[in-house]
Amino acid sequence: MSNPPLNQPAPDFSGVSDDGKPVSLSALRGQWVVLYFYPKANSYGCSIEAQKFEAKLPEFEKYGAQVIGISTDSQGGQAAFREKCHLSYPLLPDPDQTICKAYGVMGGLTSLMGVSNRASFVVDPAGTLVYELRSMLHTVHVPGALAELKKRGAARA
Repeated sequence: MSNPPLNQPAPDFSGVSDDGKPVSLSALRGQWVVLYFYPKANSYGCSIEAQKFEAKLPEFEKYGAQVIGISTDSQGGQAAFREKCHLSYPLLPDPDQTICKAYGVMGGLTSLMGVSNRASFVVDPAGTLVYELRSMLHTVHVPGALAELKKRGAARA
């Protein structure tokens, strides 16, 4: 498992969100995408972080960005998390850690080999990975991603 390089194509993925809809990075080409990986649905820090992304969703939308939350929780666990936190953006279950490994993020509550299991990434409309933040602090990912979008002049197409 290695970190994907910045300014290179973001690792593509596809899956089914907690509400049963297909989600793939390639299908989102043409718009900004904010991916955030979190350790465990319904945990205290992850709930706060998810709700902060939801609260700032109008700002992400202003920049034309789709937010996607990813964890190793099951589809049912993700659905319960969405309901509890009143989330409107897709949550993508990654129980086999395929997406986590592609982004160099170890899933679950345990962080192995010094790899953070809380990270956020910004992918530009061309599919290039332009930003990453790896920190277990749940308070830094929303402002970090928004600052990157603002810095890059992201705007609704």
